[in-house]
Amino acid sequence: MLIPISNTPRDYSWGSVDLIPALEGREPTGRPEAEVWYGDHPGSPSVVADGSGQTLDAALSAAGEPPLPFLLKVLAAASSLSIQAHPTIAQAREGFAREEDAGVPRDAADRLYRDANHKPEIIVALSDEFRALVGIRPLDDTRRLVAALGEGPARAALMQRLGAPVGAEGADGAATGADAAAPASVVRDLLAWALTDADADLVADLVRALERADSDEFAEEIATLRAAAADFPGDPGLIVALLMNLVILRPGQALFAPAGVLHAYQSGLGVELMAASDNVLRGGLTPKHVDVPELMRVVDVATGPAPLVVPQEIAPGVREYAPPVSDFALTAVTVTADQPVTVALRGPAIVLATAGGAEVRTADAVVSLVPGAAVYVGREDRVDIAGAGAVFVAQPGRA
Repeated sequence: MLIPISNTPRDYSWGSVDLIPALEGREPTGRPEAEVWYGDHPGSPSVVADGSGQTLDAALSAAGEPPLPFLLKVLAAASSLSIQAHPTIAQAREGFAREEDAGVPRDAADRLYRDANHKPEIIVALSDEFRALVGIRPLDDTRRLVAALGEGPARAALMQRLGAPVGAEGADGAATGADAAAPASVVRDLLAWALTDADADLVADLVRALERADSDEFAEEIATLRAAAADFPGDPGLIVALLMNLVILRPGQALFAPAGVLHAYQSGLGVELMAASDNVLRGGLTPKHVDVPELMRVVDVATGPAPLVVPQEIAPGVREYAPPVSDFALTAVTVTADQPVTVALRGPAIVLATAGGAEVRTADAVVSLVPGAAVYVGREDRVDIAGAGAVFVAQPGRA
């Protein structure tokens, strides 16, 4: 069963004006085009591309098909998304039940748990570079970054809370001796302080310190933080962003954000795949509701490098991104006119074209795709892809 689907881009303020139109080969509308959703999620279900106006969730229900366990998106950022983390399944179930019992409307601005599912996610870069903040960088690295800010109240406060009172850090900004506290404890205390106690004057001093900062090692990080400060004046999330790894992905490279890991996409075009959920705990760089106690309950304060995903080549022109979740896996397929590809399926799938032209074939149907177009595949154990282009296949995971 093949069902061609489409959707209207969502116009979130952080969206790019031109990246999605360029992908789809059309003129920009002049408005931000941030995301296109491909799936049956009730927040913005795809529309069956047959002129009927029927949504995919309605079509699947009518056909007796189960809801999809994942949501596929094209994401195009021109400025930072909010810093955010997502709950585990257990946390989501508890939080959803709690808010249901309290009578919080599901569409309320301060509603945190809109469903009872987790929301791990993966994003694969399509643009020449895709920038993201993800996870907490090792604290010694952050101490060197803060040391590059130069003297001032923000530097002093941050160094003290990083476990290195001013004058106690080594020449490279690293904490010394008893001043080096356990990283998880330091991060947890710093996040709570930044989002509850850091005052406007300190945030303003941090902005000035970033403008004065000069560091070859952290030049990209400083530029990213300056841009965030300009987009979100006075937002204490700037301190949270300062703690996070900056990742610059090239086409085909991917990162994974499991439960609890802070992340904030900054710029670029990518294909994003996630569990079918809309549960978001925000941590700054946003005008939206930030519930600090609930964020601190779910956040992962472990330090380390960004969680990247290296795809496995399973056949010529076929690479699978398989993070350790059962909800989804993503397969990137490149086809040429003389080399069609067969992809085995473990359940319902969505095939999305991102370059060139492709044909999606089953035993009794064929659908042609251009960049930005997609098709739902159901009741099949394989799908054949021909043509000359690139597609992504989203389907349930192996875990």
